[in-house]
Amino acid sequence: MRVNESSQEPPRGVTVREILDDPRLGLNVRLVAGAEGLDRCIDHPRIQKSGLALVGHLRGVVGTRLQVLGETELSYAESLSRDAQVRAAESLFSVGLSCVLVTRGVDPPPPFCEAAERTGTPLVVCAERSSAVIAAVHALLDERLAPRTRIHGVLVDVFEVGVLLLGKSGIGKSECALELVMRGHRLVADDVIECDYRPPGMVFGQPAALLRHHIEVRGLGVLNIKDLFGVTAIRERKRIDLVVELQLWQPDAQYDRIGLEDRTREILGIPIREVVLPVRPGRDMSSIIEIAARDELLRQAGHHSARDFVQRLEGRLLAPESARSGRVHTPSPRPPSPNESASPPPVVARERRR
Repeated sequence: MRVNESSQEPPRGVTVREILDDPRLGLNVRLVAGAEGLDRCIDHPRIQKSGLALVGHLRGVVGTRLQVLGETELSYAESLSRDAQVRAAESLFSVGLSCVLVTRGVDPPPPFCEAAERTGTPLVVCAERSSAVIAAVHALLDERLAPRTRIHGVLVDVFEVGVLLLGKSGIGKSECALELVMRGHRLVADDVIECDYRPPGMVFGQPAALLRHHIEVRGLGVLNIKDLFGVTAIRERKRIDLVVELQLWQPDAQYDRIGLEDRTREILGIPIREVVLPVRPGRDMSSIIEIAARDELLRQAGHHSARDFVQRLEGRLLAPESARSGRVHTPSPRPPSPNESASPPPVVARERRR
């Protein structure tokens, strides 16, 4: 089963300015040239080492990817003559790059700064080593450029299991989430859930900025969960591990009564296990959702309760009759033959007469 992803956002980019100003980058950066190009777009999370571009080999160089010049590339550039440095800089910056990062805090040769300023290409010096710069930039770009979508539902952290509640409007998703919060679990998002993909094969959900920490309950209005229950009742972000779809009880509908049916719902192309819970008066949905979360933890640990039950049942049905009844078969006593006397042995008879 595939969730409706009509609200999935198209691929988007991020500007150089946004990356350099993001506190999560965690690098000591310094802009040395090309301030006019800070609004250039980066649309790919992978970065490139631009060593071959210094010798005129530009095949494979993508302008919308961050370029890195490390110690090896800079030592080569500094070994060149002034004219060769100008030619190398012209070759590198003629592609229309989004940004060039220089690592280890080394200032690039003047021809590189002049070419960057002339083409409006941001030239940034980072104090850290190339490996640290690549890891930090790659992690940030992975998050900023991740595929995203919006889903209408409620996301709750139940026993560290991210449970996504889906269903028609008014079926009771927010009420179930409120009851779960009162039982000590944590609300992540209500109504609008912003989902993003994170490798390898994970989907995370978080609330929309305006709806953070809030939940809407019919009859009460919009409630601030953080103010009502404290910071321990909310969570800013959670991986989605289980999808629970609430459906109105239909007498003629077929519901899974054993637990062997493996349903999945795809979000951003990632299959996530789904269970369908029928809703009708008298059913304690919050307790059932808690049990579903506990069962998901068991499944993640390799324990499948329904499958184990069916295996035991099949083993009992295929076992012999004596094993199924649990009784040990003992042979019945042999009846005496016609030639044998039914009277006790002589010794026993004399003992009785005494």
